[in-house]
Amino acid sequence: MACLGAGPAMAQDDYGDPSGKTLTVTADLRLIAANGERSWTDGGFGKTRFAPSRDRFQIDARAIEGDVVWQPHLSWSLDATIAATVQQGADNPGLSEAYLSFRSEPHGNFRGHARAGLFWPPVSLEHSGPEWAVTDTITPSAINSWIGEEVKVGGVEAGGQWRIGAHRLSLSGALFGFNQTAGTLLAFRGWALHDVKATAFGLQQLPPLDAFMIDAQAPRTRPVLQLDNRPGYYVRLAWAAPFAVKLSFFYYDNRGDPEAVTAETLQWGWRTRFANIGLVIDPTATLRFKAQAMTGRAEMGFPEPDRIWVDTRFRSAYFLATRTIGEGSISGRIEAFGTTGEGSILGADESETGWATTFAAKRRLGSHVTIFGEVLHTESTRQARARAALNPYQPQTLAQLAVRLRL
Repeated sequence: MACLGAGPAMAQDDYGDPSGKTLTVTADLRLIAANGERSWTDGGFGKTRFAPSRDRFQIDARAIEGDVVWQPHLSWSLDATIAATVQQGADNPGLSEAYLSFRSEPHGNFRGHARAGLFWPPVSLEHSGPEWAVTDTITPSAINSWIGEEVKVGGVEAGGQWRIGAHRLSLSGALFGFNQTAGTLLAFRGWALHDVKATAFGLQQLPPLDAFMIDAQAPRTRPVLQLDNRPGYYVRLAWAAPFAVKLSFFYYDNRGDPEAVTAETLQWGWRTRFANIGLVIDPTATLRFKAQAMTGRAEMGFPEPDRIWVDTRFRSAYFLATRTIGEGSISGRIEAFGTTGEGSILGADESETGWATTFAAKRRLGSHVTIFGEVLHTESTRQARARAALNPYQPQTLAQLAVRLRL
């Protein structure tokens, strides 16, 4: 993970490396202290990436991630981005992003842009750069954790930006495929807070399934997969005001066939759509507020008899404040999340409610090293935990110290 020591988040329609470097290598080393139930990355229902002990804090030192990003400049208007990542404890090493990007010369008050390949849609306000690194904290919000783990597309995006006086208006859209399993983690596991990223051929672990789904759904889901010939789409509209306010609206629909399934691997198509609103306010030169709110729906399976197997409504929102202090910053975030199961197989027992708070600080040590510290606490209730002989209500606390290197 790593844009180490990154400043304010990159504009959502900027796809290149602002440093102009062609090859970038990053690494993330951490000291971790965690408690709580078994993590979802280890097949549990835990909301955080690390949770080695249910009864006490356990401290561990780990090499978390390494990234290599190549960004050749092909012509005056055409660039390429290829990013590869290795992540500790995740069964998804390999290609992270690979796309060509085009940016036209300005024509009056208009400038166009496009990209094609494998990439994350422009949803997150917390990530920046080709490594898709979290800028202010170690752990992104539940919203952007889900985007990172399960919403990666292969397709073509195009759009433009208009200057209208001191205002800027941006509009973009995309047609895509290879994201038809999006929604699997939200339905079976619920929301989580972590920095695990999907890769082109990687798999993500699911928690214990119920007696019906254990024979119908694979124990791991593959986020980048195409199961039918129905392309999805998304659109994004953004407005940047001259008084330090940026507002964006994003709508996504993968148009997946919820009855599509691979007979051998039991990977299902999902019909998943969501709307997201983002807001960034800079009241002073050293203070920034960010907020996002998302609501959506994911469906999978056959009607039985009048309701589909899985019909999960999901919602989440967060507010993040960051204060810059010299070569560093301090940040605080509060968020709430929930899902509602309305399917014939996954019903109310698969619903959940929860909240989380995060406090983080970072400090740059020269141009190649940044130190982050973070404490995250989350509490959630999910009746499905009874399958693992757990109390439906579970609190978790995770403290991390990260050293991020960028060369």
